[in-house]
Amino acid sequence: MDTTPMVARAGLLQTSLIWTAYAVAVALVFLVAVITIFTWQTPYDRSKLVTTVAIISLTSLLATVFLLPVDIALVSSTASASRGTKKDWATPERVDGILTTLKIVYYSLYSFDALLCLVVIPFAYFWYEEHDEVLEEEGRETWFTRFAQALKYTIAFIFLVIILFLVGFFVPAAAQDHGRHLDLDYFKRLLTNNKGEKALSFGLGLLMTLGTLLHVLYTGPGLALLPVSFIKSAPSISAPQLSATTASDLERNRELQRQIEMRNAGRTEAMSQKDRRELDLLLREERTLVRRQRLAAEARGEGQSTIMRIWTKTQAVFRPLKLIGGILLLLLSVILCISMLITAIDKAANSVCKSHCGYILGHINVFQPVNWVFVKAAKAFPVDYILMAFLILFLFSSSITGIASVGIRFLWVRLFQLKKGRTAPQALLIATVMQALIILAINYAVVNLLAPQYAMYGTQTFCQGLALTPGTQPDCTNHRDMIRPCSESLTDPLAKDVCTPTVMSTFLNRIVLNWPVFGAIDFWAQFVFLTVFLLVFITSLVRTPRLNLGEIDEEAQADEEEGLLASTARRFGATWQDITGRARRTGGAGGSSAGQGYGTNGTN
Repeated sequence: MDTTPMVARAGLLQTSLIWTAYAVAVALVFLVAVITIFTWQTPYDRSKLVTTVAIISLTSLLATVFLLPVDIALVSSTASASRGTKKDWATPERVDGILTTLKIVYYSLYSFDALLCLVVIPFAYFWYEEHDEVLEEEGRETWFTRFAQALKYTIAFIFLVIILFLVGFFVPAAAQDHGRHLDLDYFKRLLTNNKGEKALSFGLGLLMTLGTLLHVLYTGPGLALLPVSFIKSAPSISAPQLSATTASDLERNRELQRQIEMRNAGRTEAMSQKDRRELDLLLREERTLVRRQRLAAEARGEGQSTIMRIWTKTQAVFRPLKLIGGILLLLLSVILCISMLITAIDKAANSVCKSHCGYILGHINVFQPVNWVFVKAAKAFPVDYILMAFLILFLFSSSITGIASVGIRFLWVRLFQLKKGRTAPQALLIATVMQALIILAINYAVVNLLAPQYAMYGTQTFCQGLALTPGTQPDCTNHRDMIRPCSESLTDPLAKDVCTPTVMSTFLNRIVLNWPVFGAIDFWAQFVFLTVFLLVFITSLVRTPRLNLGEIDEEAQADEEEGLLASTARRFGATWQDITGRARRTGGAGGSSAGQGYGTNGTN
């Protein structure tokens, strides 16, 4: 009985399940992107184009990095780890077909990411910046003029992309003169003379190096701050303490106002300048204290819907679990950094070609905990996929925490600040581009430092025994001691027939081998990353968090002003200029109404 069709169907079913799991992951990633964007952007200054571009970009970026476990699972599915052989359905043609499909998906996603980051996002940024309500009202700004202005500035980024790939096309890469360091066929195959692939590898190598610098500056601090923020998970406003303090200060303030008013009661002349200044100061302080009191009441759930009160109580109930989760994430951060340090030292000491190939490591020489966990978990797919997705989301969330904590800066000058519900559209687009570059660096860190063996060969093994008949694969079913894990440094011809490296590891190794300067920068930057993590980790544990009342007052005032404008628009059906603060001139009352805004809002 011919079992070939049945075996082929088994292989097709296995690969289909892997791609189905990836499709489900992408759908979940889309939800994560939507929640992330709407959580961080300001609700009062939104742009449909900016929001759409940010959601699509974030989804595409996470879909790209989530392709790595699919890559690993597919190449692992072609081999039997218990026998050390290729599966019956995994013919060379089928394996080549799987690798070709993966390459197409990789190239498509990376090309789309590059298009978004270097063309679409800059266009959306300039489109938003070019909008002028006054010119639009006067009829001097049309859709076409706004489009033309945005396109004019975007062309500069298009030229940047062209120059980037022209440099990669013409600049010579590491050639065969370095071949004396590369005695293995695997490395020789990575040296490419294809100018198209060389230009692509140069462009991605440059972007990956820029992403590594951002990875050091933002993900390093975020990896320490994210778990610590869970552990020190007191509410952003300590409602009981703030309420009690504010009530006392408000009572004292109003008592002082009454004293001044009583002191000047019955006087025919005007209030003295000293009393007037003091009364004005007390009135401003009273408005600030009233805002604080309102925030404290909101933190306790007063005046809110039943659902919001239930949510507030639920957060308080589960706060101990948040503390436990923070401790677990802190342990995970420490384990990740220890694993990175072990692999980095191993690479520095035992790399087959050192800086000539970006410190590519032949095989792991020291026990590395993260790699060991993934290799064991990969035997029960999709456990490893879930773990990898969690790891990527953790690193991604750490980078967001780092950007929110450090801010978007040029040198020491802060350009934008990321805050939940207060992020400007421009900051959202810039942060998306930064996340794109950081995700490239996360790919490098996972493949080369966190789980190098798992990311390169998955669960593939090969049998060192002799074949029973010429032209067949040896079977180690009854000789488990002869089964060896795949490694790129092994020269056994049997290993070359069984072991298939992942597309991502091959591409990253090709970048650092053809452009060793990128590999060297990316490798040594990991030590800086670990140093930054250690410094921020120690500082965040030692430093006691303080309640920043000035920041609370500023945010409360912004909320109040935005809420007033929004309610005014709803009540009177005003135009968009009313919402943005650029109302039509209707008479002399417009200037004096601003000072009465607080009292007006309180009476409606």
